[in-house]
Amino acid sequence: MGPELSAPICRLREGLAQPDIARETRPDGSFVLRSRTPLAPFRRSVIDWLVHWAMLTPDVPFLAERVRRQGESASWRVVTYADALRQTRSIGQALLDLTVAPERPVTVLSDNSINHALMTLAAMLVGRPSATVSSAYARVAKDMTKLHGILRQLDPALVYVEDGDAYGHALAAAPLDCPIVATIAPKAGWLPFDALLSTAASSDVDAAYARIAPDDIAKLLLTSGSTGRPKLVINTHGMLSANQQMIAQCWPFVDGAAPVVVDWLPWSHTFGANHNFNLVLRNGGTLHVDDGRPVPGLIERTVENLRDVAPTLHFNVPRGFDALAPFLEANDLFAARFFERLQMLFYAAASLPPALRDRFERVAVRHREAPVFFASAWGSTETSPVVTSVHFHHDVAGNIGVPTPGNELKFVPCAGKLDMRVRGPSVFPGYLNDPAATAAAFDEEGFYRIGDAGKLCDPEDPNAGVVFDGRIAEDFKLSSGTWVSVGTLRLKAVGTLAPFALDVVVAGHDRDEIGLLIFPTQALRALAADLPLLESTGEQLGRHPAVRETVLEGLRRMARDSGTSQRAARAVILSGAPSLEAGEITDKGYVNQRAVLTLRADEVQRLFSHADSVIVIE
Repeated sequence: MGPELSAPICRLREGLAQPDIARETRPDGSFVLRSRTPLAPFRRSVIDWLVHWAMLTPDVPFLAERVRRQGESASWRVVTYADALRQTRSIGQALLDLTVAPERPVTVLSDNSINHALMTLAAMLVGRPSATVSSAYARVAKDMTKLHGILRQLDPALVYVEDGDAYGHALAAAPLDCPIVATIAPKAGWLPFDALLSTAASSDVDAAYARIAPDDIAKLLLTSGSTGRPKLVINTHGMLSANQQMIAQCWPFVDGAAPVVVDWLPWSHTFGANHNFNLVLRNGGTLHVDDGRPVPGLIERTVENLRDVAPTLHFNVPRGFDALAPFLEANDLFAARFFERLQMLFYAAASLPPALRDRFERVAVRHREAPVFFASAWGSTETSPVVTSVHFHHDVAGNIGVPTPGNELKFVPCAGKLDMRVRGPSVFPGYLNDPAATAAAFDEEGFYRIGDAGKLCDPEDPNAGVVFDGRIAEDFKLSSGTWVSVGTLRLKAVGTLAPFALDVVVAGHDRDEIGLLIFPTQALRALAADLPLLESTGEQLGRHPAVRETVLEGLRRMARDSGTSQRAARAVILSGAPSLEAGEITDKGYVNQRAVLTLRADEVQRLFSHADSVIVIE
């Protein structure tokens, strides 16, 4: 469906900007990295790109999604750039007609869809803030307390859900004083989405669009809130546009390439929304909304969609790559189609196990002459999101790249590590209605305290990139008083346990020894051939002799050359992958240690028990 590439894959190396990083060393031991390449001018809003492409390439598909009806073959619903602008203008007029304060956000509580995108774009078009709340709060949570607390914080001007039947229960007792809109099965008193689409746009829409300023709020994104009330992160129009300009200057090949993307990553999350969605929009590409997920029973939909589309860019998190790999390895026709015009595989920072990367490289070499390029980046919800970018070839695990043009990255000595802080035009102005949290987020020079540690790959060459060194707040002490560097141990454990650990979480605060919670790969599950491949629980896997011996050998290898602070003495296997929707994967793309330890407290208790499913070095 997507437009063909304007340049062959083998020329990608020529389409990557060469790093040119300056280092400013300070007397206090801190230093600052910044690109010598200035940030080029950028649009006041990503909405300007919607208007631009609707005029320049009106008939190019912008959004597509699967339509699946029982008894019929699945087809694609397609919305062109001209369609999208016309429909967002109609919805925008309906929003202007609402008699609510303009600062109250248009709130979406649903998975990704074309109508979800149109609602968000319409809000931005007429200068209304939008907010997307993870559907997990309504469809996965056991009770609605957290969801209702979030809605109370947001005080929406309107709430949109895709399906009234799916979300009616969650909203039945919600603290709302606003209209509710649904595409499917709207309840009594709700508005049907078609009513918004049929609204005739007036010159009021154009006037509202003309008034948009770069510092206006475009979106409110929620932090994970795994340990308390989520914070509302202000994302301005200028932030989002500046960040896309930064990405474009690192990846010049995307300009004019009209990227074709199949993506499932949720728009409640900065990775899926601000990075992927906005990248497609800025560059006039086509985004196919993937209705699959990297879990059994739904990964097959992703494979079907990828086979149908043949993307030019592919974005994913480690569990997504792990779920996809067996299908590529087992089916040459699918693999050839997947790599047919693929320019780049993008993974979230510091979280793709080397063994998993090797699997993709081995498949790719069978179907293309040029090696596949793996890109990555690092940032957060508060930085919209990219701070650093891997836009060069390297072989250092955990390399998160170099600062993008316009961003400054400061390293401050802190508890034996270097605390990374960022300043630039894509950094947020603060948290909504939370001056205390906003003040604490910035240092005396206006650098955002992102909370991550890092170090130079090569102390003599800042162009070689930065290595992620864990979360400052994740490090802990054992009962002996010994500090444990969680980030260092995590990378070591994933590498040593390859290809059997998708990721690990380190536990042991105030305990006598360190333990690991292991997210299993399919390779680990395959060791227990006599158990159901996809249905086996972590406890069943932990009791299996082949699994136990494999993990024990990994723990022994780690212990041979490690001191107490880097020696894991016990481990348990978890049943499932980390949940992005539940906040177990951070907006930076790696496993959220604190969230996993909190949400899986029963597994932590099992880890330090005498249960027969615990794997312990004797």
